[in-house]
Amino acid sequence: MSLLPFGALPPYRARRFLPETLDLGDWPQVEPHFDRLERQAAHCVSTADLEQWILDWGELSAALDEESSRRHIAMTCHTEDAEAERAYLHFIEEIEPQTKPRQFALARLYVDHPLRHRLNPDRYAVFDRDMALQVEMFRPENVPLEMEEAKLGQQYNKRMGALTVPFQGEDRTLVQMGRFLEEPDRAVRQEAWTLSAQRRLQEKEPIETLFAQLLELRGQMARNAGFQNYRDYAFRKLGRFDYTPAHCEAFHEAVEAEVMPLLRRLQARRRERMGLESLRPWDLSVDPEGRPPLRPFQQTAELVSGADRIFARLDGGLAEDFRVLITHRLLDLDNRRGKAPGGYQSTLSEARLPFIFMNAVGMQRDVETLLHEAGHAFHALATCEEDIYHYRHAPIEFCEVASMSMELLGGEFLGEFYADGDIVRARRTHLEGVVGALAWIATVDAFQHWLYTHPGHSSAERQSAWVDLVGRFGGDTDWSGHEEARAFLWHRQLHIFLYPFYYIEYGIAQLGALQVWLNSKQDRARALTRYKRALALGGSRPLPALFEAAGCPFDFSRQTLRPLMDMVAGELEELGR
Repeated sequence: MSLLPFGALPPYRARRFLPETLDLGDWPQVEPHFDRLERQAAHCVSTADLEQWILDWGELSAALDEESSRRHIAMTCHTEDAEAERAYLHFIEEIEPQTKPRQFALARLYVDHPLRHRLNPDRYAVFDRDMALQVEMFRPENVPLEMEEAKLGQQYNKRMGALTVPFQGEDRTLVQMGRFLEEPDRAVRQEAWTLSAQRRLQEKEPIETLFAQLLELRGQMARNAGFQNYRDYAFRKLGRFDYTPAHCEAFHEAVEAEVMPLLRRLQARRRERMGLESLRPWDLSVDPEGRPPLRPFQQTAELVSGADRIFARLDGGLAEDFRVLITHRLLDLDNRRGKAPGGYQSTLSEARLPFIFMNAVGMQRDVETLLHEAGHAFHALATCEEDIYHYRHAPIEFCEVASMSMELLGGEFLGEFYADGDIVRARRTHLEGVVGALAWIATVDAFQHWLYTHPGHSSAERQSAWVDLVGRFGGDTDWSGHEEARAFLWHRQLHIFLYPFYYIEYGIAQLGALQVWLNSKQDRARALTRYKRALALGGSRPLPALFEAAGCPFDFSRQTLRPLMDMVAGELEELGR
């Protein structure tokens, strides 16, 4: 696909089951391989046969996964390219609806296979559990609904990625406008924030209509699977074996009790240093002492080279991994018009290589984002020797430990981007961001719990519920005169639209990452060794065991949160001296 920044990448392992040449976007070419797997299942007469069958199944799954990733990458890199959009939509409309029932059929063949329980439980327990769940949750009537859900997600991406405003003589994306929220001139910040907020509000009606369609689709999926609401369906379908909605609600309460007092102290300190009566939405990103914005780089090549130096100082093996991304052109970091918002790491499952996508505009947050996504990339590379396809993907809660730990560990070497004074500023910015992020995660997660346990709610009720949560977790920001922007602020959070309930993972993982960082302060080499060993486990162990391997208890109660917030508060106090 010519729009991809990287070229052809060979499979990590030579294909054994599939032909070398195969058009994975042409169902008549793909279907016979599902047929063959179904026939072969009956001929597995030993556990060795069944294990090879699992590997062959994984080879087909990895090839299809990579084809989907390639098309998604091309589409998000070029949302205005009609051919990229056509290719992506073709795959989700014509290929995925065909593959999903066939994947289910294979999972059912496995679950019903007489040799299944003779496989080594130390090796196959997680695979076995997850296949049984897949069989339990599959509903053929949900396949077309999932296709419609993906298409609505593409509409959201396309609409939000195209938003621009005229500012200071140029037409700028809303991501680019974020730079101006760091300007010392308060009038500039206010104008930039207001223009961006007003531009988003111009889209509120179509976005609300789109979201109402998503709510209906998701509610129908849940009912089709026999669930009373989409929340309970999503928890089960996401394989949340180790925590429940009640645990998430306990996390919300822990954030309210342990994080919000620190957040309010930080906001009060900011307000006092800025000499303001109240903090406005455009006062939250600027340096409180009026210094020019942190500008760690001008060109993305400088961002890449600076990150490379950080990893070299942190760990030689991680530096080698990052250079794999550079060598194979597995980075698309520039912000530009027509590029989807946000950032992500996507794994090319057959090549077993990661790709990083983001929208860098020269801000400190861009450095943090690259460190974060590099953590995901290190996770993907750590599992490349794992031949069971299913185990090359860890639970998201632990995937985010990989990425958030790298923000904290790499953040100790920000001297690769800044002089001494700015290092302190950058580190304070990051740690204050961790505190704010935990509050925002609680807001978004609690909102999703409300959304899907209040069927039939109106748009006005939805906005009211959101405003209540902003009051609970938003701290002491003054929104007077911009109440409508606050009520629709959640429209910016793409996870609500594209990945429902994929957000609490960030909170759970942040606690794990803070524990990895705490461990590194006591013994960096040992903490990194445990971190890398845990990454190499992929998804082959249950979630609590992965956390334990990294040296982190799997717990997100007040008991865990309190000492971590004390550590962050102490670090911020030290940096403030």
